[in-house]
Amino acid sequence: MRSDISTGKKLGWLSFAFLISALLCLPFADLALYQSDPWRELGRIALGFVTPWWDDPQTLLDALGQTIAFALLAVLLSVPLGVVLAVLYHWRVVRLIAAAVRSVHEIFWGLLFMQVFGLSATTGLLAILIPYTGVFTKVFAELFARQSPYPEQAVAARNRRFSRYAYTRIPQAYGEIAHYVRYRFECALRSSAILGFIGLPTLGFHLETAFKQGHYSEAAALLWLFFILIATIRFWLKPKLIPVYAVVAVFLLPQSPPMASGLIWQFLTHDIWPKALLNGDWTATAQWYSRVWSNEAWPSLLQTLLLTQLALVLTGVIALLVYPFGSRALVGRARPLGRGVLLVMRSTPEMMFAFVLLLLFGPSGLPAVLALAIHNGGLIGFLMAGHSEQQPERPDDPAGLNRYAYLHTPRLYPGFLAFLFYRWEVILRESAIMGILGVATLGFYIDSAFEEVRFDKAFFLILVTAALNILVDSVSRRLRRLAGAEQAGGLG
Repeated sequence: MRSDISTGKKLGWLSFAFLISALLCLPFADLALYQSDPWRELGRIALGFVTPWWDDPQTLLDALGQTIAFALLAVLLSVPLGVVLAVLYHWRVVRLIAAAVRSVHEIFWGLLFMQVFGLSATTGLLAILIPYTGVFTKVFAELFARQSPYPEQAVAARNRRFSRYAYTRIPQAYGEIAHYVRYRFECALRSSAILGFIGLPTLGFHLETAFKQGHYSEAAALLWLFFILIATIRFWLKPKLIPVYAVVAVFLLPQSPPMASGLIWQFLTHDIWPKALLNGDWTATAQWYSRVWSNEAWPSLLQTLLLTQLALVLTGVIALLVYPFGSRALVGRARPLGRGVLLVMRSTPEMMFAFVLLLLFGPSGLPAVLALAIHNGGLIGFLMAGHSEQQPERPDDPAGLNRYAYLHTPRLYPGFLAFLFYRWEVILRESAIMGILGVATLGFYIDSAFEEVRFDKAFFLILVTAALNILVDSVSRRLRRLAGAEQAGGLG
């Protein structure tokens, strides 16, 4: 009994600390509202949402095909790489590389590769493949570590590590691996779509264009198509058909122009480093880094952290409020409607939510916080709803609101915190890229540096973003252990 009480107090104090941290962030975050007529614009968006229309089906199908192609091929390539690196996860260098590559958002990878490969298939594939390899490496290593060690003891010790894993731990973890890869494919579809915001010919490119031009019926057609795509994954993503899909995906990719190796070498060895460093002037190099840090990196890093903390806490509030609507045990026959709402919330990328909210509230941090909280709250709410339906039932269980407040929520709360802390690093990465839409986070200065052809500054700011994500990931991992809910994860 004392252990249960201490665990409850621990979770309570942890939740209270995060709530206080969000309240402390409020006065310093850029949450200004700008003069506008949001209700009129919201009415136009709502009308477009219920009257979707697209007059060029071929363009729509091409964008859909390329969105799927980038996601599918990137996942198919990153899964085996993740398995191999997960087997070697006991090496510190592998852990550091995996942490570094997954800490940089796909859009930042895309902006980097676009300077070398242009708006090509290579850019889109690498932008998703590289961070996803880091994610798969970490998650697969955790899955392997949780498997029973006894089958491995029956394998001769002289066998190589890969052989032992191939016959013992990998087969044991296969079910969990398959489930997680399917989930990550859904995430890859969202990543592929938002790469259109930097010019790649996926659904996001046409969506951004439609919203900017006020063609909300066209934007709605794209969104509805994307929702249907996500909702029907379990029907069309059959293992036997994946080889066929992969061959078709190769032909759907946009053409990649030939690229001289000298240009790649020039970019890696000269373009991304300040001239003072290349000239060996260490004093001028230190001054350059100090100036960029004080003028751009630190202010935008602070704003990114403030918005992340607000979005994290609001995500938790939304998840706790919406999850019962997706659980048959809590709402009964109304479950399909609740599941539909959760599908829209979790399937719509944060960038798309933010784009709409920026039209309504102006270019401040408020749209970013709301967009991040709505998407991640829907995702965590969907996962909690699934766990809610798996709870054992007794004839004397309370009903209605009492069942939600006194039975299911207390049971799910440790896992809920684990889900939330797993999403912390993701919310931080998404907060950073909100700068591409004009919010004063790290992404704003990174995008501006690329536009000014200041690759050295952009690369330094991306390194700052990566270091910040690695730090937050380390803190979130410790907090999951403190909450006693490490096994609830795998949501990276």
